[in-house]
Amino acid sequence: MNKPRPSFPARLDAKAPAARAPLLKVAGGVPMANRPAGLGMDSAAHRQRMVQLLQKQGVRDSAVLAAMASVERHRFVDSALVNQAYEDTSLPIGLGQTISKPGVVSRMIELLRNGAEGKLGRVLEIGTGCGYQAAVLSQLAQEVYSMERLRGLHEKARENLRTMRLPNVHLLFGDGMEGYARGAPYAAIIAAAGGEALPQAWVDQLAVGGRLVAPVVRDGFNGSGGQALLVLDKTSGGVRQTLLEAVHFVPLKSGVA
Repeated sequence: MNKPRPSFPARLDAKAPAARAPLLKVAGGVPMANRPAGLGMDSAAHRQRMVQLLQKQGVRDSAVLAAMASVERHRFVDSALVNQAYEDTSLPIGLGQTISKPGVVSRMIELLRNGAEGKLGRVLEIGTGCGYQAAVLSQLAQEVYSMERLRGLHEKARENLRTMRLPNVHLLFGDGMEGYARGAPYAAIIAAAGGEALPQAWVDQLAVGGRLVAPVVRDGFNGSGGQALLVLDKTSGGVRQTLLEAVHFVPLKSGVA
């Protein structure tokens, strides 16, 4: 993991320039002028109740729980949905996409950390969406490279994250199936979309000793063609794959739009 980080902005291909890195760091609150109506100063109490629910669901990693308590999820949903922001439910974010349930986000990141005592190194996130998971990851990793194939969501994430000042988060517009080789190797890779198989680029860009967590399509889960959560560990002797519970994510697609 000694490879120097790439400079930003970066160009992924001739048609899809990468975004400038947003300036962000999740601290305490947000100025009241920037808070969506309906939560205001009660946001912290809502987040604590959400964390208590996550604990009841089995999340035990104290660092993950602290990150979930820190990041204001209502900043990442439409104003009409802020009162549902801390429920354990997915919510629409536009372009046929959703923000994942807090329970799914915390579960996947807990698996990604795998009991790590400190922060993870470089993490590659496939599927930025509205930017919420990238903000949570920023609390738990030294650097986060987050890729989004839909320009509208890429721009939305940039806007959502702009005022948070997270210097370790780099937003990239490009084909997530190709990963981001310039930032590799990664200590961890996490995906928010599932296909028939893991792209080989992800496995290649994962560091030896690293872990990948992603949904994959598997028969027998939620009926024909359902998705299951896959954990892949890369060792000096090869890769080890573990299939876990059924999940439901958007399909993994190639290209940009």
